[in-house]
Amino acid sequence: MHEMPCAMELQLAGYRLTTAEIVYHMPDHPAVLQSFVWQHYDIAPRYPELRRFLDFWSENIEGKLHTVTVARKQLVGPSSTTRAAGLWNLH
Repeated sequence: MHEMPCAMELQLAGYRLTTAEIVYHMPDHPAVLQSFVWQHYDIAPRYPELRRFLDFWSENIEGKLHTVTVARKQLVGPSSTTRAAGLWNLH
């Protein structure tokens, strides 16, 4: 059996947490739109995992796709510091 890499391994390999809002037409009421949220680790800008999911959707799900909005977030990266704007003493 093939073991799925852990989230940290995926992030170190360049994958980022990707969220897509998929808006589609309801099969029985095509004028009505429904929203579905998909989240997975994927690689920008080609998004192979999302494309694979959308291909599956198009071939197997009756709801015709309307729009797909994608956001991604890098969870692992270099540390950073921010200088404080002031110092306050609370007594």
